[in-house]
Amino acid sequence: MKKVYGKAAVPLSMAVRAGDYVYVSGQVPVVDGTVVEGGIVAQTAAVLDNVAAVLKTAGCEMGDVVKTFAILTDAGDFEEFNKVYATYFPVEPPARTTIEAGLMADIMVEIEAIAYRPLG
Repeated sequence: MKKVYGKAAVPLSMAVRAGDYVYVSGQVPVVDGTVVEGGIVAQTAAVLDNVAAVLKTAGCEMGDVVKTFAILTDAGDFEEFNKVYATYFPVEPPARTTIEAGLMADIMVEIEAIAYRPLG
């Protein structure tokens, strides 16, 4: 069983449920169509708020996240990124991969997530 949640300006779904798993597309620090200012701290918080909002549309919450994949444009931001990230996953954080790479927009961070919430 597959169900799609939300649409974006580009050809992707915001999230897809496949059985008991929900796959959230990479979220970026954009609110109301505008990139969030304020550096890595503000951008990480905005991205994780966007992840939480997409999860909610699929009937999930941050505590259901089992895996994330994070991309930072500057590895020097890793410590500050981790401080913010830890506040969203204070107990039993999900497995995570974090890399440094260029992104498709002038942003500092992007995060995708996989959540597990059994149907029914």
